[in-house]
Amino acid sequence: LYQPRSVREHIRLLEKEDPALGLSDVVAQFSTGSGGGSAPSPANAVSIFTPHLPQADLSLGVKSGRYYQGYIRAERGAENQFYVTVRKGDDRVAVTIVGAEDANRAVDGDVVAIELHSVDKWIGAEGFGNGVKNDKTEGESREASAGIANETAEPSVGDQDNVQDKVEIPNEKEAAATSSFKRPTGRVVGIIRRNFRQNYCGSIYTASAHNEDAGEEPQKRTEREHVADEHEVEHPDGTTTCVFFAVDGRVPPILLRTSQRDRLLGRRILVAIDSWPVDSRYPLGHYVKTLGQSGNKDVETEVLLHEHNIPCDPFPAKVLACLPPEDYRIDIENSPGREDLRHLPVLSIDPPGCKDIDDALHCIVLPNGNYQVGVHIADVTHYVKAGTAIDLEAANRSTSTYLVNKRLDMLPSLLTTDLCSLKGNVDRYAFSVLWEVTPDAEIVNVDFKKTIIHSIAALTYQQAQALIDQPDHDGSDIQADAVKRLASLARKLRAKRIDAGALTLASPEVKFALDSESLNPTDVQAYTLYEANAVVEEFMLFANVTVSKKILRHYPTLSILRRHPAPNRGMFDSLISKAKCRGFTINIDDSKRLADSLDGAVIEKDPYFNKLLRILSTRCMSPAQYFCSGEYKPTDWHHYGLAAPVYTHFTSPIRRYADVCVHRLLAAAIGVDPLPVHLSSKSYLHDLAANMNRRHRAAQLAGRASVQLHTLIFFSGDNSGKEEDAYVLDVDTSETSEPSFTVIVPRYGIEGRVKLPNIAIDDPNLVRDVQHHCIKYKDPKTGQVVASIQVFENVRVKIWVRTIQENQQELVLDLIEPVFVAGASGSESAVSSSRAGRKRKDAGKSAQKRKKTKS
Repeated sequence: LYQPRSVREHIRLLEKEDPALGLSDVVAQFSTGSGGGSAPSPANAVSIFTPHLPQADLSLGVKSGRYYQGYIRAERGAENQFYVTVRKGDDRVAVTIVGAEDANRAVDGDVVAIELHSVDKWIGAEGFGNGVKNDKTEGESREASAGIANETAEPSVGDQDNVQDKVEIPNEKEAAATSSFKRPTGRVVGIIRRNFRQNYCGSIYTASAHNEDAGEEPQKRTEREHVADEHEVEHPDGTTTCVFFAVDGRVPPILLRTSQRDRLLGRRILVAIDSWPVDSRYPLGHYVKTLGQSGNKDVETEVLLHEHNIPCDPFPAKVLACLPPEDYRIDIENSPGREDLRHLPVLSIDPPGCKDIDDALHCIVLPNGNYQVGVHIADVTHYVKAGTAIDLEAANRSTSTYLVNKRLDMLPSLLTTDLCSLKGNVDRYAFSVLWEVTPDAEIVNVDFKKTIIHSIAALTYQQAQALIDQPDHDGSDIQADAVKRLASLARKLRAKRIDAGALTLASPEVKFALDSESLNPTDVQAYTLYEANAVVEEFMLFANVTVSKKILRHYPTLSILRRHPAPNRGMFDSLISKAKCRGFTINIDDSKRLADSLDGAVIEKDPYFNKLLRILSTRCMSPAQYFCSGEYKPTDWHHYGLAAPVYTHFTSPIRRYADVCVHRLLAAAIGVDPLPVHLSSKSYLHDLAANMNRRHRAAQLAGRASVQLHTLIFFSGDNSGKEEDAYVLDVDTSETSEPSFTVIVPRYGIEGRVKLPNIAIDDPNLVRDVQHHCIKYKDPKTGQVVASIQVFENVRVKIWVRTIQENQQELVLDLIEPVFVAGASGSESAVSSSRAGRKRKDAGKSAQKRKKTKS
């Protein structure tokens, strides 16, 4: 007789016949009931969230204007703080969603319907400075951990171009016609389309007890441990519901039912979300695959590539079939239409060990006393023909990705490191921009040619700098003369750019020394820049601007350009306020005034202060974007940071597909090749630019994650930790948060949150000064301030590695100086920050036992 069974029950019967099947873990979960699978939730289940409205009601509500539709996006690293961009007339407005209740089970990328809260629940001006606090509990490990400082900050939605996050509200109570600005808030009433990603990568967190070391105080329990204690459940069938935390901080914890909990602990695994019932605090999912041991360098590298969707598979056979033979010879006789420039003293300047050399330079004196300057770029399009398999693969990958220990190329290695690389002492095909300029860097004329070159030297930045620093001689050193002339012209070109309003910004780049065998880091330090770096940068900018003007004249609606919109004032509000604390005014009316403000913000006794301002200014900028010229008005083509009316990327076709497209446009503009048909389609160019922007950003994030991983490996080898100087970037002055501040450690490029040790949120002696970005601590007896932390101040911190569970680790920063001493009321009588710097040990026992369901 047929008996209906749930999927899980059926799988269980199959596994009794063959225990090796192991299918239980991959059964999707759609309910919180002990039956799992597709079984309904228990009848007595208590709803935690508001049920979603039916699709018909949502559609009707959106059409009537009661609800608004849009993609919900989570603020990076905070799964309970969201925004939804909606259209209101011709404007785009960001509606803030605060807290899990209002998010109502939506995840990043879902298409949702939202209902606006009444205006009295919108966020007033007092909430703009410190942001909206999410509902995380204290001690959450992801908030407290440190990492590599971002080169550019993730802009909030209000900082993005053409998106408002504040709405003007008239003040009806005031006699005069006044108004104020508020940030609209709302709640999710339904999901129109789910965006559960196929797989999420992360680790299981367990409620298992820790071993207690004698004489050690228990560690403060993290939020993850609280969540694991609350939701880990053993079922009668031998499976366990445990909690999975994704690497992506925007993803909420996922409840995972598995029969192999103990085997999965300490592993990096892939999990898929199946559902999020109304009676479950977190979404339900199932196990997909094990990647390997947490903390293992190769496994963690695989994790970061997966998280950022970086193409890393080997090139398929159809792509390799497009390559020339390995014994391919470059010969001028087989290259009609090319100009032979092998007689010119061309040389390249790159980082040590660079294999994919895109660019080379030359500078000679002409008979009339002017200079001929050449920027020679690898002619990738000679080998990568439009529409071929190799071209389509490059378009998909869009960029090379640089990790600390490896490079993931856009093109196969035969091209990347051999035939296209402008190595020294070999002939190479190039696409050259040739200028005649005066000694004062005034352009006389410019020409564009397909060429064949022979580089006489592949210099490193250090070698080129040594030539720049050499005293003048009789002109017998060809390399030194060329580099010195280039440096002289670069200084003048740079001065013209600065006069036009170009910005000089900064980022906390670091470099690693790697062990030759294990490739583990043996040292990490801030990246050193030479004048030689600036020389190469200046001529690459010069070439990019020149080429952008050329292709735009010939293809005004089809050019691939790069725009950098001017920042909204709101992006700089915090920095302006912080600089004011140190007596400086930051003027952002235009890029020239901003540049002058930054040049004038100098403290002689603290040279790093100016660099710090430039780092923070960089983070106030919207990221530059590729675009098709026909999609924007000419006034929107402007590149704010470079103060250039038009700009493109031409100089790195080995590692950027945008440059490949620009090479094809330029070749068509000068009549040496026809324009490929697909580059005449605006819709194709729109999709191409969107993919390039997406891939470019992903490659940046993956590179940063790789630096973070190797920094963690470096510090994990030092049990005692390291003490270093740090600068305060931000002070948390919110009355509802733990007393803390954010610092950057210049030597290592590390940035993280530092908590004031053993000082409670409601300590009466703690003073939070919002206006001056400062927190102070008073002596409870005298009322005198005994310690303070203000933005931009220098502090001393200790960097160490904390083991969370199993092999999961994180960087932690503790305050060493200045010393904060907590008052006697309600806390210890004398607690200094030196105690926070001592060596940690794993300690403490779980206060709760794992819950079990009744059989």
